[in-house]
Amino acid sequence: MPSEPQILAFDPADPKAALAQLPRTQAVFALYGAEAHAEPYIGRTPNLRGRLERLLQPSAKHPRRLQLAGRVRRIEWRLTGSEFESLLVQFSLLEKVYGAKSLERMHLRSPAFVRFLGGNPYPRITVTHRPSQREADWSYGPFPSRAAAERFADEALKLFLLRRCTDDLDPNPSHPGCVYSEMKMCLAPCYQGCTDERYGQEAAAVESFLATRGESRLVTLRTERDRASANLEFESAAALHVQVQRVEAARGLAAELVRPLSQLRAVILQLSANPDEVNVFLFENGRLRGPAGFSTVGMRIQNEQSGSSSLFAQPMVIEPVLEAPTAEAAVAEGAPEAGKSAPAKPARGVLEARMEAALATLAESAQAPSATLRQAHLALLKRWYYRPEGRRTGEIFFPDAEGRGWPVKAMLRGVGRVFAGRFKAQAAGE
Repeated sequence: MPSEPQILAFDPADPKAALAQLPRTQAVFALYGAEAHAEPYIGRTPNLRGRLERLLQPSAKHPRRLQLAGRVRRIEWRLTGSEFESLLVQFSLLEKVYGAKSLERMHLRSPAFVRFLGGNPYPRITVTHRPSQREADWSYGPFPSRAAAERFADEALKLFLLRRCTDDLDPNPSHPGCVYSEMKMCLAPCYQGCTDERYGQEAAAVESFLATRGESRLVTLRTERDRASANLEFESAAALHVQVQRVEAARGLAAELVRPLSQLRAVILQLSANPDEVNVFLFENGRLRGPAGFSTVGMRIQNEQSGSSSLFAQPMVIEPVLEAPTAEAAVAEGAPEAGKSAPAKPARGVLEARMEAALATLAESAQAPSATLRQAHLALLKRWYYRPEGRRTGEIFFPDAEGRGWPVKAMLRGVGRVFAGRFKAQAAGE
């Protein structure tokens, strides 16, 4: 569970007495003045005492440095285990004070989505920063930038004959059409170049392409290519292979995070301020929930500093795992004969059960987010996910193809890798 906020009175006449009680660890803090109506100073830092010493301890060497000692009467802080958690906590504090303006203060902008306008009689796609919650099934993202979303949309359109114009069409044979219809890159519904049924089929193919990040199109093309090759139709097979390569190139423009907004679910693992835990966050229904602490007690975490040949080995539980009695044992103990039908399955592992309990705790906290909260949490998720891999701490996991189950065993291996990062940090600090 998240660490509890801590409060410390601050005397401007003796700042050192208060500052000496602060830890030199990562935290989010708020500085409050004597006036109840005054806005607090809210920030995050990897070194709480060091940061507040600069803010609250007068310095003759740096007269231009921001000095708040004369105004502060109370310090509140909460320890965090990662920058990801710090950003989430900082936004939560800012939102209570500034509401929607907290987005501007943290420079958070809703990420770009490719939107399929399925409600239009002649659907098309566009790029937006404000996906409608009512049309979350038709909003695909988030992308790292608007330029990235537009590039993916353009490459996807090259694979289909969907219209690119933004007009509200009233099909009429007298319509002059456009350059795309002349280039045979559009079915031209504007001048009834196709039936409404044919255009609907093309729109459905585009929607399926977006929802699966191109997988639906790849399956069809690969099947046709292999069939043509088996029938010795090598020219057709070669043409289909070119199309496969084009789809794969377009697919590569959408990261694994890109999904229909209504189906965007992910579990994120981060280090915790508690030295024996890893934090579990759940993104679901447009909102980040957590952290829920996952205890590593009982896990055997490999430490590369100890000379182990395998840092990322499968975590192992030290405590015993109880198994359910078999049918034979149940009968021997006087259980009903019905128990003979099939042997009882072993109880789920302690670690798997522990992870599922953490996820259940986060799912129970479900609450419809406000527009501000949804925009901020999407922006925070996007900001963290699209960082260069070398700078992105923690790990992310997505549900299975059907969107129901979580890869619990893979997540446990991820816990081991994330927790092992503590050893690296300690070694770097020595």
